[in-house]
Amino acid sequence: MAVVLRLKRMGTNKKPFYRIVATEKTSPRDGRFIEEIGHYDPKTDPAAVKIDREKALYWLKNGAKPSVTVRSLLKKQGIKH
Repeated sequence: MAVVLRLKRMGTNKKPFYRIVATEKTSPRDGRFIEEIGHYDPKTDPAAVKIDREKALYWLKNGAKPSVTVRSLLKKQGIKH
């Protein structure tokens, strides 16, 4: 089972916000996930990002690969792997 950290799109048309989730690589973007580790709202100024540091580090240590966007959000929050 390959686990990835990626964004799950939520919200309405033209008002998206995203949940940062740990999910299997083969599951759909907005489908089933294993655990939610944070959220990201790009519409606010500045963009609101809240990530549970302990959960993120747990998944990274257990081999989860973050997407490009999630990797940049983790870096901005000071969570390094």
